[in-house]
Amino acid sequence: MLQQHCLNQKELARRWGISHRTLERWRYCGQGPAFLKLGGRVLYRRSEIDAFEQSQLSRALAVSNAIDKHSGAQGRRLTAIPQGQPNRTLPARIGAFGTISQLPQ
Repeated sequence: MLQQHCLNQKELARRWGISHRTLERWRYCGQGPAFLKLGGRVLYRRSEIDAFEQSQLSRALAVSNAIDKHSGAQGRRLTAIPQGQPNRTLPARIGAFGTISQLPQ
């Protein structure tokens, strides 16, 4: 029953393309999706995984919208800068809770 509704850390790591050690570090630091610890096993409920993925998407969209609002460019999304192009980013600092503040110029 748990196998249908839960993933272990190695399965989740494969799903996200990250190391299972990253998930261990997140658990230690209180980050990442909520988990269950049953005996020696660590399990992640699929509903918790989906909620965490949605929260990360919402956060990324909020950051992208804040950048768009600040730069005045409507409809832009975060993209990689092609090689050889100058990096025209504004100096900014990311705070402890993901808040972005512009540094004085």
